[in-house]
This record gives sequence, structure tokens and C-alpha cells, in this order.
Amino acid sequence: MSKAHNKSDKVSPDLDTPTDLAPAAVEKISASLNVLLADAFALYLKTKNFHWHVSGRHFRDYHLLLDEQSEAIFGTTDQLAERVRKIGGTTIRSIGQIGKLQTIQDNNEAYVPARQMLRELMEDNKKMAAAMRKAHKLADDNEDRGTAQLLELFIDETERRTWFLFEASRQEGANAA
Repeated sequence: MSKAHNKSDKVSPDLDTPTDLAPAAVEKISASLNVLLADAFALYLKTKNFHWHVSGRHFRDYHLLLDEQSEAIFGTTDQLAERVRKIGGTTIRSIGQIGKLQTIQDNNEAYVPARQMLRELMEDNKKMAAAMRKAHKLADDNEDRGTAQLLELFIDETERRTWFLFEASRQEGANAA
């Protein structure tokens, strides 16, 4: 084997959850879910950042929308991590690991106009849905129905957030003109 890591190298015997999935499937699916988990934490924090810093005449509506969306995103984190553990993998353990795995980019700007916030989050949610579809295909290819079902639910929720952000940003653009 060219890779020095197999399931027994990564998982302590005390954490080696029994599964009927092949070790290679556990490794691939766990890796995919851990990237989704890191992205969920990154998107949660970005959405909270924008929630805290939104301003303008639609402040209340956007503030509430972003709070609701951040709670929904955070709600996926435990389910993703527990899914990794259920199939016998290990999951992220730190902020540093999140930073290494995340594909959703942070936004550390001092000020972001409301419409730009909504559009950026819309694009991030679209990216998340696409990544979830890829993870879903991987789960399907490895006959992991539990992961596939979980991701189907999360894809739908992510598409709903994308739609709401799209509509809210269109409204902002129309009102700002």
C-alpha cells in the first residue's frame, strides 16, 4: 500500500465502531463528510458574522433571516459528525482542523453591504449543495443509505436557504435602485 494510513492507523480500538461498510468506503465517506462538516462550521460563522454586522433599512428582516439560517446550518453539524462516527470513522477535533478542511471562504471585511452579504451567502450555500451532491453520490456508490438519506434532507434545506437569499438579495437590489 502506498498510503501508510488504513482504518486501524486512524481509529483507536476504543473508537472503532462496527460497520458492514468496507474500510475504504468508510475512509472516503468520512473524509467527504468531514469537509462538509468543516464547511458547515465556516458557513455558520460567516452567516453569524453577517447577522451581527448587517445594516440598512432592511436590518430587522435580514438580521432575523440570517439568525434563522445560522441556526439551521449549525443544526447540521452534530448530525454530520455523528454520521461519520456511526460508520466507523473519526471526525474533526479542532478549529485548526476546520481551517485546513474548509472550502467555504471566510469574510473578514470590516464592512460588507447587505446585498453583497446575501449574495455571498447564496453562492456559499450553492457550493455546499453541490458538495453535498458529490458526497451523496459517493455514499450511493458505496451503498451507504444512511448517509445518502441524511444528505438528501440537507440538500433540500440548503437549496431553501439559497432560494431565500436569492429572493431577499433581489428585493434589496430592487429597493436600492
